[in-house]
Amino acid sequence: MRRLALEAGDKIMEIYQADDFEIKSKSDDSPVTAADEAADAIISAGLRAAFPDVTLVTEEQAASHSQRAETFLIVDPLDGTKEFIHRRGDFTVNIAYVENGVPQRGVVYAPAKGRMFFTLADGRAVEETGPLDKDSIGDTAPLSVSQADNSALLVVASKSHRDQATDDYIGKYAVKDMKSAGSSLKFCLVATGEADIYPRVGRTMEWDTAAGHAVLLGAGGQVVRFDDHSPLTYGKEDYANPFFIAYAPSVDLKEA
Repeated sequence: MRRLALEAGDKIMEIYQADDFEIKSKSDDSPVTAADEAADAIISAGLRAAFPDVTLVTEEQAASHSQRAETFLIVDPLDGTKEFIHRRGDFTVNIAYVENGVPQRGVVYAPAKGRMFFTLADGRAVEETGPLDKDSIGDTAPLSVSQADNSALLVVASKSHRDQATDDYIGKYAVKDMKSAGSSLKFCLVATGEADIYPRVGRTMEWDTAAGHAVLLGAGGQVVRFDDHSPLTYGKEDYANPFFIAYAPSVDLKEA
């Protein structure tokens, strides 16, 4: 999964650094580029070869969205297409392995930022800190969520999907610093301790969140539904998520 994320990232950056690239609209009017499609082809072929018996769900293949299985791979080959189009760098490659509703393994790679987060075989999360080589893993640093100061919280929120409902919820907390980030990097910022909480009051799909969710779980974090604070689970109908909160367990969660 890590190697495929790196290979897809190379192709994405090749298109990102070109003078121009085509932007098309999908049936839901969301944008898609040649980078989304090329990355999807690389990852899908690699996963099908490595896991021939595991169901594969990927954002760019609508036919895969009707599949249902207790164990499945779920992919967003380019999460943060708007960030990519505007050349803001906050986009990621997301690959996750889900079992019984829980994302057990995940890879989140931000090729424009050179940041690679993934879970080890035992589920613990790390960030790879050395030069990124497709054939061998370099130096890694274990990830651990913060010990939050509830009188001075560090909050991360969406860069492209910020709204009044999000701000209203954040207003329930004593906030020391607020940062915005695109794509699944928000989960990773909570996993590294760079943020304490990431509330999402807006539409997301499971392929947007599963890999970052796995990384955060591997760092000791949690992701719960916004409405009742029960664990966010996967394999839901249409692979659509409810609103949710990703956080370090030391945060005193407020009611919606």
